[in-house]
Amino acid sequence: MANKAFGIITSAGGNFHVEGLHDYRPIGAFSFLGRYRVIDFPISNMSNSDIDQIQVYVSSRPRSIAEHIGTGRHYNINSKRGKLQLLFTQISNPNSIYNNNIAGFLENYEIIERMHLPYVVIAPSYMVYKQDYGKLLDTHMDSGADITLLYHRVNDARDAFIGCSVLNLNKQKGVLSITPNMGTSKEKNIFMDTYIMSKELFLDLVKQARMLSSVYTLADIVSAKASELDVRGIAHKGVFAAISSLNDYYNANLDLLDRDKADDLFRSNWPIYTRTTNACPTKYFDTADVKKSMIANGCVIEGVVENSIIGRDVRIRKGAVIKNSIVLAYAEVGEGVRIENTVVDKWAKIKNVKEIVGDPTHPDYVKRSDNI
Repeated sequence: MANKAFGIITSAGGNFHVEGLHDYRPIGAFSFLGRYRVIDFPISNMSNSDIDQIQVYVSSRPRSIAEHIGTGRHYNINSKRGKLQLLFTQISNPNSIYNNNIAGFLENYEIIERMHLPYVVIAPSYMVYKQDYGKLLDTHMDSGADITLLYHRVNDARDAFIGCSVLNLNKQKGVLSITPNMGTSKEKNIFMDTYIMSKELFLDLVKQARMLSSVYTLADIVSAKASELDVRGIAHKGVFAAISSLNDYYNANLDLLDRDKADDLFRSNWPIYTRTTNACPTKYFDTADVKKSMIANGCVIEGVVENSIIGRDVRIRKGAVIKNSIVLAYAEVGEGVRIENTVVDKWAKIKNVKEIVGDPTHPDYVKRSDNI
């Protein structure tokens, strides 16, 4: 029944700031596993669920998202009736309390009104997970609920998912409220910022949110109306990551070096689409030694790479050692340099220092285009 719904992909707004990486692009445009962008996951979920009318909201720094999405053809969206739109807000300050999803919806209210489909599926651009929205929509319609929300039960909420939202549920999985995760306990129902509801209810909630508070988000108004509406939670199973800090980004990437987790996220019957580039295969020299790593195409590897993710067209020179690190596209690591527990941004060159070793719980970051 997914052909009864259109999709909305929201930005993270001003709630999160990912050190370094966020200075150059929105979270949805972050490189993931050396080949994908984070936003590829929600768009692919919608495409695979036969949702081919998709709106992508961008609240800041739109260039990288616009370049990556392009016409949207690489997402296998129906070329005759499908459409992928980029929609923007006019608030220039990405960290403003007013730069939230309700502001974006209000600025594009007429576009949403003109959508002819009766339901909407809303998903975030800063989370990585796999979900069949068609089945979720069927469950929502069969239940008779006003709103269905997706959540993931975690046991590390004291240290992770800080700033994400939590669903407070009754025994029947009814949503009592949505509150921030303050790290007060280990087990929490982390709200995946994923909603299903009718288009009419959605538009009504957007208007009510602005009437109640100029800084209300969609989660705020749903929480405020939870006692009046039938709001239900559905548990998600499988790989789930929220990219809300540099540490979250680092862990989300390296966790998928575990083959079982990667196999759960990447299925042949559920492809994750992305923009591809025409590049030659990676070249491994006799001095190269690569273990438990993901290496994108176009690289030149002469050194040691262990438990790391290497983006496209990266050069790892002879004698260099990369461990437990993420090196983004077009970077270069010089001879004899050791990089450990570090995120190296695009086009960075590390040649004149011999060692950058971060803390595994707080990785170091090398700026984009920096020379070290």
